[in-house]
Amino acid sequence: MAVEWFILYKAVFLDRDGLINQQAPEHDYIKSWMEFRFLPGVPEAIHKLNEAGYLVLVVTNQRGVARGIMSMDAVNEIHEIMCRELAETGAYIHKVYVCPHESNTCTCRKPDIGLFLQAEREFEIDKQSSWMVGDSDSDMEAGRKYGVRTIKTQSLLFAVNEILQVDHAFMDQHFSDGVYDEAGGTCSNI
Repeated sequence: MAVEWFILYKAVFLDRDGLINQQAPEHDYIKSWMEFRFLPGVPEAIHKLNEAGYLVLVVTNQRGVARGIMSMDAVNEIHEIMCRELAETGAYIHKVYVCPHESNTCTCRKPDIGLFLQAEREFEIDKQSSWMVGDSDSDMEAGRKYGVRTIKTQSLLFAVNEILQVDHAFMDQHFSDGVYDEAGGTCSNI
């Protein structure tokens, strides 16, 4: 009898506009790379998540595509350059998921969870160890609907530091100064 193994990935889902980059002016969109500006601390924050073993997944609504203000090619170009520039600093985004639709026309636009479900089809997500970080109520609602913990903030570095504190507290509580016995689910001191 063969034993099947699978890995559950802890993930941090990130909103884009207002968390990774400066928000466009009201009623406008980031339509090209020339308009994209990283917010302070973003490369450092993403690098910390990478070092801690998290998948970094961006989930972003880009309604400007549905409204004809920008093309999906332009959005993809922004994401390609964003990921490349971050990678040059040692910060890696594993995948970007985009909803290009108008409100109430799909199930992928946050606060719906279609983007999260797309990620789940590609990666075995450990929801108990995963997070949604964003700057809006719809980000928080989407994270709660999907079943992950949420942090509402405009500072990704703040959120990452909070996530890592929770990780460390869990590890200290369950694994400090001992060996974890998987069968018994206990930690015994050495």
